[in-house]
Amino acid sequence: MHPMLNIAVRAARSAGNVIARACGQLDMVQKQQKGTNDFVTNVDKEAEQAIVQVLKKSFPTHGIVGEEHGNYGNNDSEFQWIIDPLDGTTNFIKGIPHFAVSIALKHQGKLDQAVVFDPLRGELFTASRGRGAQLNGTRIRVNNLPDMGGTILATGFPFKNKTHIPAHSAMLTGLLAEAADIRRTGSAALDLAYVAAGRFDGFFEIGLKPWDIAAGELIVREAGGLVCDFVGGNNHLRSGNVVAAAPKVLAGMLKGIRPHLTESLSR
Repeated sequence: MHPMLNIAVRAARSAGNVIARACGQLDMVQKQQKGTNDFVTNVDKEAEQAIVQVLKKSFPTHGIVGEEHGNYGNNDSEFQWIIDPLDGTTNFIKGIPHFAVSIALKHQGKLDQAVVFDPLRGELFTASRGRGAQLNGTRIRVNNLPDMGGTILATGFPFKNKTHIPAHSAMLTGLLAEAADIRRTGSAALDLAYVAAGRFDGFFEIGLKPWDIAAGELIVREAGGLVCDFVGGNNHLRSGNVVAAAPKVLAGMLKGIRPHLTESLSR
């Protein structure tokens, strides 16, 4: 394992311990609303601090961007960590056992290392640029299907910006005409990891943040998949509009999505 990935795994497991302990005491979790239909808990914040503590100890000169507290460390560093301490906070609050820790490292602007860790299932998805993707140390690959027939896709609803609901609903209708079924799980990081592992055949969502996407993107790419925005470009980390799948399935997904794009979703 790459030395920096090894530290990222250690940080993810540290955060996972914080989350797993809190799962047995959900009535003690402190919840706050930070935006429309967007919540944060004391567990998110404690898990982020656990990650930052491990990363800072090993890499004191690196930059860190966290979902809950923004920038830490050196913003001018060529190494930039992007962390989501608890992707799937609403699931966690409701006691739905589907959420993950997401940690990615960019080196000179390129995704280099990635970890998505499910602390309840003990599933550790990892990737290093140019070295492939693994689940608990075993190589994983996307399902390289020839077309959309029989595919199981995953998505997330635009619950933070409901003006996109008509477009998203039209996309669902278009994609369901070709796919077998569509799932909504509540954790984009795990959806992307599941695409890499062949559990889902594709994923799309509107309005995500870089910490939702970064680690999962590298894991998908290293598993043989593609990741892009809704017009097939590379603006997904900025726009938050993301599609991920094996090459031929991705082409089919874009064909189903494009007719329903508004001007804002085409950027």
